[in-house]
Amino acid sequence: MNITAESVKQLRERTGAGMMECKKALVETAGDLDAAAELMRKSGLAKADKKAQRVAAEGTIAIAREGRDAVLLEVNCETDFVARGEELQGFAAAVAKLALATAPSDLDALLAGRLEGGSVEERRRALIAKIGENITVRRFTRLSAPALLGAYLHGTRIGALVCLQGGSDELAKDLAMHVAAANPSYLDAAGVPAEVLDKERSILTEQTKGEKKPAEIIAKMVEGRLRKYLGEITLLGQPFVKDPDVTVENLLKKSAASVVRYARYEVGAGIEKKQDDFVGEVMAQVAARSK
Repeated sequence: MNITAESVKQLRERTGAGMMECKKALVETAGDLDAAAELMRKSGLAKADKKAQRVAAEGTIAIAREGRDAVLLEVNCETDFVARGEELQGFAAAVAKLALATAPSDLDALLAGRLEGGSVEERRRALIAKIGENITVRRFTRLSAPALLGAYLHGTRIGALVCLQGGSDELAKDLAMHVAAANPSYLDAAGVPAEVLDKERSILTEQTKGEKKPAEIIAKMVEGRLRKYLGEITLLGQPFVKDPDVTVENLLKKSAASVVRYARYEVGAGIEKKQDDFVGEVMAQVAARSK
């Protein structure tokens, strides 16, 4: 049957759902707006889009692994209470397992993947309708190790994967724990972008302007401090968390191993969280009551 643009518009305004979902619901209900709205409410699609505008900076990290393959996944929600709940935890675990099994090319492909009860996107929307918070599948990484794979999950908020060539299972797990704790920005000095080095060198040079030393000494001081900086931000340059007297690079050499790739997720990293002005809210309530 012919579904008019006006009826789709009206259903969108009532439910807050997407255009294609509204059109599909109208087709299934022969154009009956009330029946379509009820159908979307039952399927969990109504109001999901409206909640999508709310900041979801809490959430959980999930890891799924099998042999030398693993997936690291982040699912976000609005509150820590929901993040710790069985429903969100179960959803995140199911999506991570799906990503491991199907190796989707990107996030859109993962959202289109099938879970029991519908696609990942449909399950996400149903969860939004049931829980009442914005929920997003934010990102995932799927790694395949050439030899050994280490995985570490710190609670539900930080997760790390490390792919090793050589070494042992224990070393792989220890390095995953190290990555989770130390949060290296790069694998080694060679992987640090030139612009990052130039910026840091400029800052360090500026800091030495008060030093009354020959130029060649100043230059050596700057390069020495730059090496220290690289040791702080690179995995290979960092002191190993279980033995700070040994760098990760030396630890790997002793085990005849090398890190091929690693990944680390922390819940909400990079998301600008809303800062609640509780004092302002209280003052506003007091002012309103005094009128």
